Amino acid sequence: MSAPAGTRSWLAGRAPRWRSLAEVAARARAGGRLSIEGAQAVLDGYRSVARDLATARQQLPGSGVTTALETIYAAFHALVNRAPRNSRAAIVRLLRVEIPAVAASLRIPLLYLTLLFALSAGAGWWLITHYPELIGLIASEAMIDQTEHGHLWTEGLLRITPGSVLSIRLFSNNIVVSVTAFCAGIFYGLGTFYLIALNGLLLGGTFAFTRQHGLDGELFRFVIAHGTVEISVILISGAAGVALGESLIRPTPGGRLDSFQHAAARLGKLLLLCALLLVGCGLIEGFVSPNPLFPLASRVVIGVCYWFVMVGALTGRLFGARPRA
Repeated sequence: MSAPAGTRSWLAGRAPRWRSLAEVAARARAGGRLSIEGAQAVLDGYRSVARDLATARQQLPGSGVTTALETIYAAFHALVNRAPRNSRAAIVRLLRVEIPAVAASLRIPLLYLTLLFALSAGAGWWLITHYPELIGLIASEAMIDQTEHGHLWTEGLLRITPGSVLSIRLFSNNIVVSVTAFCAGIFYGLGTFYLIALNGLLLGGTFAFTRQHGLDGELFRFVIAHGTVEISVILISGAAGVALGESLIRPTPGGRLDSFQHAAARLGKLLLLCALLLVGCGLIEGFVSPNPLFPLASRVVIGVCYWFVMVGALTGRLFGARPRA
């Protein structure tokens, strides 16, 4: 059965327009971010195809023309309703609102982990002070040998490895440690507690051993510029790991899997910022910490200032967030 003459005339008049709209939709899908003119063309095409599709469904139900218009309409519908892609507003909201909210929710576990780290460092100090022969449990033979001969193992790092290469190695290692502290939370938080306690024990024991050989001041001189933020970020990552474990211990009504997935997605935003902060630590540790040209005062200033930068980033104020009333 052939279409009425009026319908054939309508089809002949609209067909070029449909082909043009199909090309507009294809270009918009391939082009990614649209200009204002491009977005307006998509909206106009969306409305135009919607009107023509309504007419085709009434006049030519089940026909090839109707099917083709439905395909074009679906393409425009997907374009109009797609989520924004990495828009500037989304990034600003992430830095000003979402990450600070996650960081604020970790204050209590962060306090507990900081206390655990301090107590473990004190225990490590006491252990090596009273039983120096146990240093082999926490330090390598090379580190022990150099320290016993009056040289810190960090001396001459820049002569052995260029600062750029050293920085990459250091911040890569720091990121691995932080991610491990976070992922260890899947063992109901116990893995994170173990890693934080172990790192505290190593730090306290190392300082006690260097003090026995008069090198604790040199070790402090080496770590102060980068260590303030490095240790803080590891503790923050650990606090996120504890929260991850808590999502398994006390799941939401949706179930343990849903609770874990939601917590991982929420806490992962904070880990992105932690990784960026550790990149800065790596640069400081690679170019400043082993460089004898930097006096102690400048190292302290760098360490303290970078710590305040970290606090500003975690609260969102570094990115323009206003303090809450």
